[in-house]
Amino acid sequence: MAVDASYDGVRIENEMTQEFIDDMIERFKNGKKIHRKYVFQIIKAVKDLVYAEPTMVEIGVEQDHRLTVCGDTHGQFFDLLEIFRLNGYPTDTHAYLFNGDFVDRGSWSTEIALLLYAYKWLRPNGIFLNRGNHETDDMNKVYGFEGECRAKYNETVFKVFSESFSALPLATLIGDKYLVLHGGLFSDDKITLDDIRKLNRHNQRQPGQQGLMMEMLWTDPQTEPGRGPSKRGVGLQFGPDITKRFCENNGLEAIIRSHEVRMEGYEVEHDGRCITVFSAPKYCDSTENKGAFIKIGPELKLEYQVFDAVPHPDIKPMSSSSGDIPPGMMRHGSSPNVTCVR
Repeated sequence: MAVDASYDGVRIENEMTQEFIDDMIERFKNGKKIHRKYVFQIIKAVKDLVYAEPTMVEIGVEQDHRLTVCGDTHGQFFDLLEIFRLNGYPTDTHAYLFNGDFVDRGSWSTEIALLLYAYKWLRPNGIFLNRGNHETDDMNKVYGFEGECRAKYNETVFKVFSESFSALPLATLIGDKYLVLHGGLFSDDKITLDDIRKLNRHNQRQPGQQGLMMEMLWTDPQTEPGRGPSKRGVGLQFGPDITKRFCENNGLEAIIRSHEVRMEGYEVEHDGRCITVFSAPKYCDSTENKGAFIKIGPELKLEYQVFDAVPHPDIKPMSSSSGDIPPGMMRHGSSPNVTCVR
């Protein structure tokens, strides 16, 4: 695929550059696209990188380094840029972990996915990406990402994004203390970190309606002990006793998850053992929630930073959605209590 001479952006050959990323950010802010050849190059490079990573990536925070954990960003590109403005862009000493749901709902999902992927290609150990329940085909067909790929690029771009999503790790273990996964815990108390390590995610491209992968992407905490049915129509809810047992059995201090709006951007539940972080403020332009992210240094202490939404061009959320709800899945896949503006 040739890039025609009239293309006015920075070009790349066989490797990503910071110059290309800086130019791409400005293009996206101004409503412009990058050339389709570069889209394919970025996705292919990152698919190969994440495919080679384990199902549960295990990382630490070295001296003079830091790590930032972000929750759902859901196509809110200008709010992602606000995170980077407040907290710094990814560097060799400042890594980011994005805990799924980069896409759908917001109308700049391709921009978010391409920016995160470009940084992953530039600095493979400077950005880590967990899969969320919206990095899946059935959700993308309904909540806007497939339609956005078609409108801005073409159907093939969606298909290669889909392949890359199915290659993403499902969890990240930070310093043997915090398990970060998009949804939450399991229907079986016997599940251990080793079960996650052994899960071959490459044999199952989509999470389906049951099993370990589905539970990691879809479950939610509840205040009552034990387990309960999910309000979403898929997955389940788990109580503080479930979280306590899992953390004790696996030597963890807490789990960090996303998947649900929190009005203050984050919430610490289950006696401090279950932490939800959500990084899409003013979600879908219809909820007056703040966003948050978690800063972690070498001592592995958690510092929460809350931020507000920033202005964006007047394009409505879910402008590319189809509205056809997959069987067995409730309409509002990120929180049972939030309705998105169509």
